Amino acid sequence: MGKERTHHVTTTDDVTIGGTIHGQGPPLVFVHGNLGDGDLDWQALLPHLTDRFTCHLPNSRGRGLSGDHPDHSFGRLVDDVIAYVESLGEPTGLVGWSVGASLAFTATAQSDAVTAIAPFELGVQSLIDEQERAAIGAALARAGELVADGDLTGAMRAFAAGWPFNDEEIAVADEAGYFEAAGRYVANLLTFFQQARGYQGPSPGDPAVLDAISVPVLALHGSETRPWFIASARYLADHLPSATVHEIPGAGHAAPLTHPTALAEAIAGFFSTAQQPI
Repeated sequence: MGKERTHHVTTTDDVTIGGTIHGQGPPLVFVHGNLGDGDLDWQALLPHLTDRFTCHLPNSRGRGLSGDHPDHSFGRLVDDVIAYVESLGEPTGLVGWSVGASLAFTATAQSDAVTAIAPFELGVQSLIDEQERAAIGAALARAGELVADGDLTGAMRAFAAGWPFNDEEIAVADEAGYFEAAGRYVANLLTFFQQARGYQGPSPGDPAVLDAISVPVLALHGSETRPWFIASARYLADHLPSATVHEIPGAGHAAPLTHPTALAEAIAGFFSTAQQPI
């Protein structure tokens, strides 16, 4: 077996961001969600993409191959995505899931290295309602209680079950051992949400961010997901001439785990035509 391919970049605050590399072809960078890491979140898609694309799976600070730092704020994580993308030295496509989709989208507005972006289940903050906020708050509170009891796996599972996974997705993730593997990151998740409360910088729904996006955008969502994610995908399409919406039939928020074939096909079809040299 050959040596694992990896790529690393050092950020302006001296954190090493690292990720594994798989496949051959035009580069795609995959930004994971707030529960797992690059390999955990995207490994099921790789068999459907690596014959056509070089897939980069970077890890957020404090996860996988990356170093850690007290600053896990949204703006800092956006800067980390930009640093990784621009360190490749060639134009690349971006894919993101959930919070990772928001990070990738905001990074696209600030980097000329991105040729196209496919955010899956991005949430536009201005569209979130009180019911959704309450669900997130309750899920975080329960996760915090379980962390205090030393149950990291249970804490991550409780967060996902409270928001935003549905019952089918929880079952699939349980069977795959996803929460057991992701449990070591629950402190990172809680820190991110703590620091996000005071964040006032650029985010996907901001007019300045939208105005800076000129590359093709494929706004992806599951057909069985929460209404907020569907509304957010449509919002991007309504405000960006370069954006279209694609629904993954039968999927909820966790399509990278439950519907990897359909999601990978949508991603491959989009980037095969949209990704052009800058």
